[in-house]
Amino acid sequence: MAAGRAPRCEQPLMAGDDLARWRGEFPILESTVYMISNSLGAMPRRAAESLGEYARVWAARGVRAWEDRWWEMAREVGDRIGAIIGAPPGSVSMHENVTTAAVVALGCVPVRPGRNRIVCLAADFPSLIYLYRAQELLGFELCVVPAEPDFTVPVERLIEAIDDRTALVSFSHVLFKSSYIVDPGPVVARAHECGALALVDGYQSAGIIPVDVAALGVDFFAGGCLKWLCGGPGTAFLYTRPGLLETVQPRLTGWFSHRRPFAFDVGPVDARADAMRMMNGTPSIPAYYAALPGLEIIAAIGVDRIRARSQQLTARAFALADRCGFPSIAVRDPDRLAGTVAVDPPDALPVSRALKARDYIVDFRPGAGIRISPHFYNTPGEIDSLFAEMARIVEHKDYAVDAPVRSFVT
Repeated sequence: MAAGRAPRCEQPLMAGDDLARWRGEFPILESTVYMISNSLGAMPRRAAESLGEYARVWAARGVRAWEDRWWEMAREVGDRIGAIIGAPPGSVSMHENVTTAAVVALGCVPVRPGRNRIVCLAADFPSLIYLYRAQELLGFELCVVPAEPDFTVPVERLIEAIDDRTALVSFSHVLFKSSYIVDPGPVVARAHECGALALVDGYQSAGIIPVDVAALGVDFFAGGCLKWLCGGPGTAFLYTRPGLLETVQPRLTGWFSHRRPFAFDVGPVDARADAMRMMNGTPSIPAYYAALPGLEIIAAIGVDRIRARSQQLTARAFALADRCGFPSIAVRDPDRLAGTVAVDPPDALPVSRALKARDYIVDFRPGAGIRISPHFYNTPGEIDSLFAEMARIVEHKDYAVDAPVRSFVT
């Protein structure tokens, strides 16, 4: 139990802006300053109702729920996500996490002599790097492109690593430590020029910056509802380019990909023609119910509006970090920064713990410091309050996790 409550900030988002009305949809905002949407988006109030609907359907319909809705629910949720990221209907499959989605995509890439390299970034989230290192046992060769000390990656450096030996280029659209946006267009173009496939990890971009996967021409785009899409864990997704979807045969497959799953035929898989072709075993239906309200809210607001609000709030965070004298590795170019500002005050780790104990919800990453990730439901007053409390903790070295919360006028 936290020692106290963070101050309520009733200031509207911006004069004349109706985004403030969405705050009531997120219960955690009543008791915390929630600035960690790059890790776990706030739960929409209706997610509880949606999960209750799942329970009622299961209780009332039992196994019949599969034929009523559940069997095609992955396609339903995938199409909701597709509408947000610019993917055509039937091109987004659902998976339990991005690592699994990447396994499915990688399972479409043949290992051939002379074309066996996987190119990725040292600044990628480590889970995918662990996955790719494990593929060396199958004959893949890993090329990890280094980052700058500030956790940015010049796109030219990534492009230079791609050659005719490359089978797959996999890279983050937004780097998780620094929130730096890697321009995906030239990288995808270079991969295709060299005959390689391209996978973009969009976990830190979907829902916070506009994405159009069809216009990008990328082969695979993975992400999840956990973060900026406010959908909770267990709902990762994989877009597969429609032209590619017609021919790929993923090595990780299962009965959900079969055109006639209840024939129980043990011969070669007669794969579906839509994104369900990329699925495998029975999915987690409760996670789909939990994800739908967040997807509805993001679609209703529009990512363009969310992006504009995010840029206003991150600019305010930069201004206050400068005023407090807290350094930041985050790039100052608003066109290259996604939704997170990492600041590095003295003793950043204990400061982050003290903030969380006071219901200012942030996190810490080594080399980056305290990550502050406002979403459309946050206010300028919350940014002000967070930095005021951070400055007070630093000034007084008040790292106790049971200290009372101070209130600030903002």
